[in-house]
Amino acid sequence: MREIVFDTETTGLDPQSGDRMVEIGCVELVNRVETGATFHAYFNPQRDMPAQAEAVHGLSAAFLSDKPLFGALADDLMAFLGDAPLIAHNAAFDFGFLNAELKACGREPVSLDRMVDTVAIARKKHPGAKLSLDALCTRYGVDRSHRVKHGALLDAELLAQVYVELTGGRQIGLELAAEAVAVESTAGRATVRVERVFRAPRPHAATPEEQERHQAFIKQMPSPLWGK
Repeated sequence: MREIVFDTETTGLDPQSGDRMVEIGCVELVNRVETGATFHAYFNPQRDMPAQAEAVHGLSAAFLSDKPLFGALADDLMAFLGDAPLIAHNAAFDFGFLNAELKACGREPVSLDRMVDTVAIARKKHPGAKLSLDALCTRYGVDRSHRVKHGALLDAELLAQVYVELTGGRQIGLELAAEAVAVESTAGRATVRVERVFRAPRPHAATPEEQERHQAFIKQMPSPLWGK
């Protein structure tokens, strides 16, 4: 199954009051494995950047001034998203900005039926715990030491790892199939193959010598429970 984990950076909290998306980062998963295919873009919001927002993501109006408008890359973005489920942290926020930008350039919004919210998953799995991306990275041992400021692609990459753990984890080393499984992904014109090599089960039965030593050992036990 193909899924897209994504994150956005914006000029503020509410697209209905004039705030705009300035960055989007998307990471492709196939069968819960990262394929290496990503989509990342900055956008010129055609407005100022409030100091509070710049303090979060570090994107200034000057930096964004020569970036393309959202509409110029909308077709590329939608081709990458395809019809896959879209995973985000506090997904209603990111969907709100994505659909506001699509509407502004005359495109159909993304259906909310495709929305997967990792905050909702985490709240159900860890009631009462902290649910921020940083907190979940700490809980699941996801390295975020290189996260100085928010960045859409970096946060999507971190969230992809957290999402896999929230939904069962990869259980590395527990697969017992002998063959390698290939995961194929098509994103735009690129095809990526990720080889997952599974380990064969190790023999674990006791040898006759080990069984003999075990019997000798338990005979030394006074009044064992299983003898009553």
